[in-house]
Amino acid sequence: MPSVTSYTAAGAKSATKVNLDKAVFDFVPENHQLLKDAYVAYLANGRVNLAKTKTRGEVSGSTKKPWKQKGTGRARFGSRYNPIWRGGGITFGPTGNENYTKKITTIDKRIAVKQALSLAAKDGVLNSIDSFNVKEGKVSEVTKLLKKIDAKGKILLVVENKTENIERATRNIANLKVSQAKYLNVFDILNADTILVTKASLDEISSWLGGNK
Repeated sequence: MPSVTSYTAAGAKSATKVNLDKAVFDFVPENHQLLKDAYVAYLANGRVNLAKTKTRGEVSGSTKKPWKQKGTGRARFGSRYNPIWRGGGITFGPTGNENYTKKITTIDKRIAVKQALSLAAKDGVLNSIDSFNVKEGKVSEVTKLLKKIDAKGKILLVVENKTENIERATRNIANLKVSQAKYLNVFDILNADTILVTKASLDEISSWLGGNK
């Protein structure tokens, strides 16, 4: 049965480790393509489509013919908005209506999350904490706790519920992201250098993912 280092709510290292649910944190079938698909789908589905170019029909200005049809010795041209002219319309440019979303089934998403959590536990990235309570909602409380635990790099804190105090105390700390257990995703897990999960969140994750084979 896999186990991880445990800390008290005050940040002291516990003498005993916390045992993890083998069905979730020691998921044997490793499908790296599925991990990649879930990772890419997360980014694609959060993409904001802002790119937009003007076609020749949308470029503003005079519609007068640049020069007369014959007698100039130059090639005939009917519009200054021709795509081959500078300042003209754009051919096959983004319209702002492109759909970049990628579909992945719910079962595959959950399997990918289990694989990511298993890799995190195997690499020693995952740690457990008894509870995470910020009574006064101050940033200093959290920074002291993280320093005591020696959490480094990009930190992912997994809690059972995001309270107002937790939100206020963590939102201005660089490289720290707080996530509720039921909203975990492959992107956040794989990008984290340190993952700190409360014991209540471990139980919630097990009940959420434990039944998926």
